[in-house]
Amino acid sequence: MAQEFETVRLEVADGVATLTLARPDRLNSFTVQMHGEVHDALNAVRASTSVRCLVLTGAGRGFCAGQDLNDRAVDPGAVAVDLGESIEHYYKPLVLTLRTLEMPTIAAVNGVAAGAGANIALACDLVFAARSASFIQSFSKIGLVPDCGGTWWLPRLLGPARAMGLALTAEKLGAEQAEQWGLIWKCVDDDALLPTVTALARQLAAGPTRGYVRTRQAIEASATVTLGASLDLERDFQRELGHGADYREGVAAFMAKRTPQFKGH
Repeated sequence: MAQEFETVRLEVADGVATLTLARPDRLNSFTVQMHGEVHDALNAVRASTSVRCLVLTGAGRGFCAGQDLNDRAVDPGAVAVDLGESIEHYYKPLVLTLRTLEMPTIAAVNGVAAGAGANIALACDLVFAARSASFIQSFSKIGLVPDCGGTWWLPRLLGPARAMGLALTAEKLGAEQAEQWGLIWKCVDDDALLPTVTALARQLAAGPTRGYVRTRQAIEASATVTLGASLDLERDFQRELGHGADYREGVAAFMAKRTPQFKGH
């Protein structure tokens, strides 16, 4: 895990990996270099045997402003840029990696989360936001559609009316309103953001992480399957988890009125 990066920071403590997007002068917007370093950092997290929870946050006054347009030559008189290639090679793998990590993931949104930055945050299992933070689906301002899963997250979390409104108007949504609408888990005071997230991340890292991941998978699958299929998936997951060491440890700890020592299997 001792890798050196220029555009991100990766720190590990108490079973928690904190990945900080670190281009604060550009509101942590993505470049090709940052994509590569995020990819390498997440691969290191995935390969680690000690990391059991991931925190994603941003340096400075913003979480992530999405794509750095200065890193993508756009000249009205030049050959068109293939934005689909950018999605295919960078953003899609990033979102899918966050959704398939075998550990809980938490976004700590410390400032503006715009465009791809907003939707990358939503790819995490839980999203906390500082009270001064905001979420902006800024794509319509440059003639694009919400990407990084935006057209998938927004209607599921907010309903089609609010999803369409945010997508078409690019209206800024404050953290308190985002919590009230159900877009994020919690809005907290600015100075409480990282302490709150770190405490929860340590708690989750010490918990039954396989069960957490199966919970994510079951909830995500429920969006596209019938009730019967969800019941079947719950049955299959309970069968798997019921044969695991964490279940036995959890029951034993409950009966003995002691703190369980989960191992993630």
